[in-house]
Amino acid sequence: MSVPQDWTPSTSIDTEVRPGREHVLAGLKATDEGDPELVQLLTPEGERVSDPRFDGYATDLGVGALRSLFRDMVLVRRFDREGNALQRQGQLGIWVPLLGQEAAQIGAGRALQPQDMAFPSYREHGVAFARGIDPVDLLGIFRGTDHGSWDPNKARFHLYTIVIGNQCLNAAGYAMGQKFEGKVGEGPDSEATICFFGDGATSQGDVHEGFVWAAVYDAPVVFYCQNNQWAISEPTSKQSRVPLYKRATGYGFPGVRVDGNDVLACLAVTRWALEECRTGNGPVLVEAFTYRMDAHTTSDDPSRYRLADELELWKLKDPIERVRVNLVREHGVGQEFFDEVQAESDALAARFREHCLNMPPPAPDRMFSQVYAEGSPVLDAQRAEYLAYYESFEGV
Repeated sequence: MSVPQDWTPSTSIDTEVRPGREHVLAGLKATDEGDPELVQLLTPEGERVSDPRFDGYATDLGVGALRSLFRDMVLVRRFDREGNALQRQGQLGIWVPLLGQEAAQIGAGRALQPQDMAFPSYREHGVAFARGIDPVDLLGIFRGTDHGSWDPNKARFHLYTIVIGNQCLNAAGYAMGQKFEGKVGEGPDSEATICFFGDGATSQGDVHEGFVWAAVYDAPVVFYCQNNQWAISEPTSKQSRVPLYKRATGYGFPGVRVDGNDVLACLAVTRWALEECRTGNGPVLVEAFTYRMDAHTTSDDPSRYRLADELELWKLKDPIERVRVNLVREHGVGQEFFDEVQAESDALAARFREHCLNMPPPAPDRMFSQVYAEGSPVLDAQRAEYLAYYESFEGV
């Protein structure tokens, strides 16, 4: 197991020299083009490569695991695209696409043990899928009928967090509780927490505070940053002078940059990070370097702030296609398998759509009945007053 000292930069920093813009951009955008720090196990061309630092966490990732991970990503992308279409057709108030981030999410989600806890933001549809959440249970959030219809304790997956970065405080506090209750150690039942957020959230105070608390208490929490390059309309280069994973050094815990379009690397690195936390060596920061191929949300127009050439470049690094190529070239997987996965994804999309179209509107008193576990005189009076007003209208 590593210790924070192992991750301290070996070179001193000249405080009199400020990096120029070209150096900042080079460091922030270094991916598979020669960045020695980037963890990659599957190249964009589908070639399986080695990384001695994390090969030990990928020894079981043979053709069977690859087929399963490919299936996961295809299904997640398919219902994500259906969610986009439903919003455009007026069936959802908004949708938050994950297109291009399937590997970052499925890799991390499949690394979790049943006892681990996950805290998402509002884009983690793939992690939800990996934790056993039925995709249709996500629809109420975006249709405006509920805040999430799954049991967070049973699924070990918290409800979505809309406030940017707030989940980092929730996750740090939960992880501190895991440590205080003696759930961290070498045993098979030891626990860890993982917290998902984007590059834009790293500019929020809540994220900084979560890092501070987790570091001070050695909380078993993996901070998993999906750096998709754009915080709505602002690029990462306007938020940081150093690659985001290097920020961990300032808090005294390790930071790792992984190819976020490489599902094998994301799985292996997250396995390592979670093990570090479960055994008492947390926290850890993982920066999954990926790209948001679609809009920030369906209310966003990315063509107003980024170039089409950038999007075309990242299409060549598609997380699903590199697994498909590897399965065909290195494992001889035939078209029958891919046809089966496509048929399964189409069936899921059809069920997703049907569920959305047939969702009943919530009862008018739901805003009162779903606020507290138990009622109160004040809440009961508000409910009675509102229902009397509501029923005064004709035709209700």
